[in-house]
Amino acid sequence: MIEEVKKVLETIRPALQADGGDVELVEVTAEGVVKVKLVGACGHCPMSTITLKNGIEKTLMQKIPGVKEVVGV
Repeated sequence: MIEEVKKVLETIRPALQADGGDVELVEVTAEGVVKVKLVGACGHCPMSTITLKNGIEKTLMQKIPGVKEVVGV
């Protein structure tokens, strides 16, 4: 599943980079929890929780059935 997650993150990355941020994959657990780190402008943006849940998590869950949750670390 980790390769699938990486591929989907690559499709999300340009939107984050356009705002001066980025996302780093930290871990994909056996339980389907994807751990990511928002960096750059996204790392300290007050909207980062919305980006994480409504953008990254929603996209990953739609495209990869095994993803149960996305959390920021």
